[in-house]
Amino acid sequence: MVAAFRHDVHKLRGKRHASADREVCGVRVNQSVPCGADGDAAVLSRPSGEPEQTVANHVSPARLSLVTGATVADPGEVPASVEDVRGLVRPGCSDPARLHAEWLTSDVAARFNESVYVPYTSLKYHTLLVAALLDNYRAGHAFEDLCLVAERPARGPPTGDGDDGRVAAALDAEVVVPCRTVLWTSELAVRVTGDAPSTGAVASLGAGPARAFADTWSRLSAEPLDLERKWLRVVDAQLRRVRSFSTALQYVEDVVERDVGAAVRGGVGR
Repeated sequence: MVAAFRHDVHKLRGKRHASADREVCGVRVNQSVPCGADGDAAVLSRPSGEPEQTVANHVSPARLSLVTGATVADPGEVPASVEDVRGLVRPGCSDPARLHAEWLTSDVAARFNESVYVPYTSLKYHTLLVAALLDNYRAGHAFEDLCLVAERPARGPPTGDGDDGRVAAALDAEVVVPCRTVLWTSELAVRVTGDAPSTGAVASLGAGPARAFADTWSRLSAEPLDLERKWLRVVDAQLRRVRSFSTALQYVEDVVERDVGAAVRGGVGR
């Protein structure tokens, strides 16, 4: 499982896989992920086939926000510093649950796209999807067994507690399932699982991986967002249009938890 959280570290450093370091901060990185989980997760968020630039004049690992259309990172934040990378690879840590919590609560990983060809995608959520698929595959589930489970959490990530505080909160949160939760915000938590869920709105992921987040969201067995609030109706409407899984998940985080989403939260009323 550890490989899932370290397989794309080269993207944090702005490098291609072919020229990537095999070791960073004393940790082996950029290794292949078993069971085809990386390839399947890529298909969930990016067009298949020969990559083509989808946004003119933006060939950069810096992610573009679906909320504003602008780069989310300051110029000095991409590529990531060695210290930022160290926080995500966690030298000496072999606990998948801890690494999952690091990525789930990371601000650093959210600065990066998963491919310079599709800059609205998110490296953070691609990595979490890879881990969720791998954990399910290792448990004996096929892709066609998997479903998306979305629910309103009792509490979201704490603010002002620093990185370690958020990680500790994720490890302690009942709604966070190690390696399977792919989104945790104060308004929405989402996981990918092949186990029968006891809570939450549920929708099958389908017969095979595809860029079909909007279709999956529209098939949920119940509405997980509080649609009495106008700004969450805006979020729901957008999620019914976005096809890329990593883009959709990052959009929710941006709107709910980040300053970039303030216009959505405040502009239409809370």
